[in-house]
Amino acid sequence: MEKSELISIVTKLRTLGREGGYWDFKKEYHKNKAELLIDIICMANNQEDRDAYIIFGIEDKTMKVIGVENDPNRKNLNQLSQFISGKYFSVYTPEIDLQTIEIEGHQIDVLIIYNTAHTPYYLEKDFKDQKKIVHQGQIYIRLNDHKEGYGNQAAPYCCIEHLWKKRFGINLSIMDRLSLLLEDVKGWQLDWNTKRYAYHKSFPEFRIEQVSEFEFGWEPIAAFYTHPDMHLADLHILYHNTIIYETQLWALDNYRKFLPKAEIGSVEDIPKSWYFYYDLSSIEGKLLTLFTQGSNNISSREVNYNQILLFNNMNDIESYNDYFKIHFNNYIDENIEKKYEHEIGQDIEENGGGRVFSAFHIARAITIYEDYMNDKKA
Repeated sequence: MEKSELISIVTKLRTLGREGGYWDFKKEYHKNKAELLIDIICMANNQEDRDAYIIFGIEDKTMKVIGVENDPNRKNLNQLSQFISGKYFSVYTPEIDLQTIEIEGHQIDVLIIYNTAHTPYYLEKDFKDQKKIVHQGQIYIRLNDHKEGYGNQAAPYCCIEHLWKKRFGINLSIMDRLSLLLEDVKGWQLDWNTKRYAYHKSFPEFRIEQVSEFEFGWEPIAAFYTHPDMHLADLHILYHNTIIYETQLWALDNYRKFLPKAEIGSVEDIPKSWYFYYDLSSIEGKLLTLFTQGSNNISSREVNYNQILLFNNMNDIESYNDYFKIHFNNYIDENIEKKYEHEIGQDIEENGGGRVFSAFHIARAITIYEDYMNDKKA
């Protein structure tokens, strides 16, 4: 998350003058580790179904900015991550991030607890610090502006039920449930080398089926594989007997690599700036993750040329397109053609050089993408 966006969120929450169902203000860091753990679990189990925030350095009743720059109990992300990973959570551990922003000349730490479908979060073994205990099996939740589930008082049944429904996607639409199940990589029975279908092992009413025979096709990405051929088949996703999504299955490198259909992108105002990509948050992107057992590796016997670009979401795509525009004139066609001479030659040999969208455009997108990713890491 961008700092400016986080500042905007904290400022808006502060102006409300209170705490809420997914945010909590703390004047300082917890002195008691059990209290800290309970607060993290409560936020991970919030009832708002959204990211939650523990905001350190702002007094909860007055909304006065104190800052954490002089807090002796201040933690960094590594310390917090090690703290929660060392606890006996049931199956999943809350996903967190810690960012520091500046408000009124003070440093404010914002602990972000990400919204996931892995609820409810609870411990399988007690954790104690001084006299405070986080009890095993106890489901602590955040409800409105307070915590529930303390001592002998269980959290409201309807709240716990909501968290379990969230875990299994029962409260979602069919398409949202499909999107959730596709993220469960280990939950699917899938092998395109031997079968023409796949199904979710716990919810077999969700199936993926190849519904036509493979036919020869050609896209310039095929030139980047050892055996430059490509075959296409129709792919349906079904809920019971109803088709809920239609796409294609691509077989590459003489049927050694199976991928879902990729999308074609382009950069506004730049002629012939086409490229293939996966948005990993889309259905095709999640199918890619599923087909590759979580690796998102599009290569076969060769190295990964990035012939299909990978983006986490639409924001990443827009960021890449902006980078492409700004740096486009820095790239010399002759240098790209020389580096990818073999792949461009394979495209011409297989396709006769008759297509407007060619392996050269893929090569140029690869070159710019690799620089873009390196600049992001720097």
